[in-house]
Amino acid sequence: MKRLLAATTAVTLAWAGAAAAETTMGIVVKIGGIPWFNAMEDGIKERAAELGVTAEMIGPTSADPALQVRAIEDLIAKGVDVIGVVPNDEAALEPVLKKAMDAGIKVIAHEGPGLQNVDWNFELASAEGFGEAHAQLLCEKVSEPGKYAVYVGSLTVPLHNAWADAAIAWIEANCADKLTIVGERYGVAESVDDSRSTALDIIAANPDLRGFLAFGSQGPIGAGRAIEERRLGGQVHVLGPFSPGQGQSLLKNDIISGGFMWNPAEAGGVFVTLGNMVANGEAITEGTVIEGLGTVSPDAAARDIITDNLLEINKDTVDELAAKGL
Repeated sequence: MKRLLAATTAVTLAWAGAAAAETTMGIVVKIGGIPWFNAMEDGIKERAAELGVTAEMIGPTSADPALQVRAIEDLIAKGVDVIGVVPNDEAALEPVLKKAMDAGIKVIAHEGPGLQNVDWNFELASAEGFGEAHAQLLCEKVSEPGKYAVYVGSLTVPLHNAWADAAIAWIEANCADKLTIVGERYGVAESVDDSRSTALDIIAANPDLRGFLAFGSQGPIGAGRAIEERRLGGQVHVLGPFSPGQGQSLLKNDIISGGFMWNPAEAGGVFVTLGNMVANGEAITEGTVIEGLGTVSPDAAARDIITDNLLEINKDTVDELAAKGL
């Protein structure tokens, strides 16, 4: 039988003499085996051990919404208390998440601000603030008018596209004299190879290309490799969220120009903390303190908890961030 799921880790901590942990949860991410979600898995492990709960992260072998649906179906069959998800396609997941909630399972999302069948969705950065920060940095880096390209993980990844919308709108309002977008956006940023090959094509077709805004952790790496191959470092700027350890040398060699991120390990910990709180019936209201998020102001109607915990990735910060395993 073809193996559909990889990078699955279970963490179980039983108190001395106790039979089982109080809360069980499974967290389904976009794709397994890449640095961003490896770091998230570390955060899940650490927080699960601290709280004495059972948690596992499931990373599909590709960024295919059908594989996420399959993983969530398996977790429903196991009867876990909490399901967490970082969605590749919100619409594709709504029916199976409804099935989970109908079965009495609590559902926590991250990077899924449009999901309806959740108890809470949490973000460590607002969509507008994240997209605008990258757009402003690109505008500052560019010295001559030209074009820029936008990457997202796929055209169905909700938060990547919200970041792209905010970045494009900011440039149109504040930097249109310098920058004009190439096409619309390219859904390649979950693959280094696809990001690289697409960047090579865009570079060849646009001699006045000035930059890439790559939303998706593999996008800056792939676009950066294309820039390196064409010896365009410092001329075509690559910006976006990426794992510092993976992009450290590209940044130091002026191939990637920088970006912003939040700590994926912290997000993993929040999944466990928030999931455990909801499973235990704790109310999340104005002023509630959630480890990893701080004091929150939740939007109960939209079921969103949004904070701004941005970290800038630049030459001054990348070594420290990489040393943390990010």
